[in-house]
Amino acid sequence: MGEEKVSIAKEETMGLFMRNLLRDVQAMEYMLAENWFETDTIRIGAEQEMCLVDKKTWKPSCINMRVLKRLADYDWATTEIAKFNLETNLSPQVFTGKAISELEKENLEQVRIVREAAKRSGANIVLTGILPTLRKFDLAKENLTPKPRYHALIDAISAHATADSFELRLQGIDEILLKHDSPLLEACNTSYQVHLQVTPQTFVPLYNISQTLAGPIIALSANSPLVFGKRLWHESRIALFQQALDVRTSSHHLRERLPRVNFGSGWLENSILDIYREDISRFRVLLGTELEEESLKQLKKGKAPKLKALQVHNGTVYRWNRPCYGISGNGKPHLRIENRVIPAGPTILDQTANAAFWLGAMIGLGTQYRDVRERIGWADVQDNFHKAARYGIDSKFTWFNDQKVGALDLIQQELLPIARHGLETQKIDSGDIDRYLGVIEERVKRQCSGARWMLRSYTALRKEVNQDEAVSILTERIHHHQTSEKPVHLWPLAAKGDMKTYRPIGLRVEEFMSTDLMTVHENDLLELVVDMMDWRKLRYLPVEDKKGQLVGLVTTRKLLRYFTRHGRQELPGNKELLYVRDIMIENPYQISPDTTIKEAMYIMREKKIGCLPVTQDGELLGVITEMDFLQVAATLIERLA
Repeated sequence: MGEEKVSIAKEETMGLFMRNLLRDVQAMEYMLAENWFETDTIRIGAEQEMCLVDKKTWKPSCINMRVLKRLADYDWATTEIAKFNLETNLSPQVFTGKAISELEKENLEQVRIVREAAKRSGANIVLTGILPTLRKFDLAKENLTPKPRYHALIDAISAHATADSFELRLQGIDEILLKHDSPLLEACNTSYQVHLQVTPQTFVPLYNISQTLAGPIIALSANSPLVFGKRLWHESRIALFQQALDVRTSSHHLRERLPRVNFGSGWLENSILDIYREDISRFRVLLGTELEEESLKQLKKGKAPKLKALQVHNGTVYRWNRPCYGISGNGKPHLRIENRVIPAGPTILDQTANAAFWLGAMIGLGTQYRDVRERIGWADVQDNFHKAARYGIDSKFTWFNDQKVGALDLIQQELLPIARHGLETQKIDSGDIDRYLGVIEERVKRQCSGARWMLRSYTALRKEVNQDEAVSILTERIHHHQTSEKPVHLWPLAAKGDMKTYRPIGLRVEEFMSTDLMTVHENDLLELVVDMMDWRKLRYLPVEDKKGQLVGLVTTRKLLRYFTRHGRQELPGNKELLYVRDIMIENPYQISPDTTIKEAMYIMREKKIGCLPVTQDGELLGVITEMDFLQVAATLIERLA
């Protein structure tokens, strides 16, 4: 949503904006019918999203406006929705010759310039689908980029939500179930968005091909398996983005309602207008804007209108293959397909290879099949999309003619030759074709995508270090390898000794606490507590009620005191039953998840206690103990030795 002067659509101005929106559709319909669109030149382009991280801690650094001031001379650098994100825009290239390597070359130079600007502000640049060190509290509304359009978008989405919070529910190796009070969860996602210019005549077949390719492209390029330290889908961006902006809620009925972030509801049949008309019909207008021109009047003047109302509404509906309208430098309107499924990273070379593969496969399939719908059903394409997001290169697809095939075999045996043919059709430099498709081929042979590298590294690290240190090492290694531009299939796994200086600075309790809890109720037998603590080697056992509210705490010290005085009640034989309520500490000291580790240590030392339950509005979220601090201290001592 690039338009700066937007505001929440209000009732008094809604009618005027809607009328202009409908007239924009009429204007496009006229231009399509009268062959106004550019057809003699095909261009490609891309947008690069990136994360700003602190140079010492590798945590998000919310300084995008400060960095942009240092980049004031470069009009290709711009903001993203969160203060820890930036975006750069690459120059369109005519799709032939060295177009793809020119994109890579320009991207490398732009990222270098941004990285230097960030370093002068104490930050680094990391390219990754979801930043491993990102924490839930980094997505608080105060970290929204201070521009009216972002505030308007967040407020508008929140106003249309039918529930009182936004939920994230995902299960992979681990599971995440959390609520958030803001749709700023979408700021977790960073992408490398690739644009392909098409003609009105080729838009429908190529758009359907892009939908068909979405599954294989995600499987190949997946780079977002970690969210808040949880190992989830190989490309968690897909589900996270949808859920972050999902204003729907569950109901007792089976009414179908498409989320604003969606893959689509079926094949495209007639023209690009089908998409715009569906989005206007399905989704309420969220934002309005001041309109400097009336599109139909512009047509009468013989000028291509900007279709600003349509652009604003299109910017609030997030299709993974998005239709785009623009005006070329020669004044002619043009159409593009924007591929949004490719995540940022692992390196610019990897991204460029992903783009080359997609672009080549688009052209190659377009020349080989008149209508891809004759080969594969919509349900299979949609199923492949979701499978790829979950399982990445481990996916098994239903492909043409109901063929069941693994993602790696499909890419290696069928799609790579098609992509090569497509790039050759566009007369792309043969050396570039070999280079970029060679990266894809080696990635497939070694079965190592960014997601798989990250999952393997993180799982190994968690056996040796705590979660915070693991994600910090992982982020530092990603940055290290990106600056060397070595493709991900050549990266060694991240290891404990890779990062020389680990700085647990400013940590909050919620990123350090234990959340895999054993708990009891106050009416449980004390015998059960004793055995549980013995079986699980626990020193503390929280007591909660049926609603998950903290009501007490059992400690080994309390048990030791009691049994030293009374002896353990053996069963059967003794009629007296002891319960948790007879021994628990009522109303124990507790802290909130946003308490700093330093504050928690002070409380434990001051109160001479070894465990602090972590609660929010009385609900038990986790615990933090002296052993957690001992582990950090041991790590720091080891590094100093």
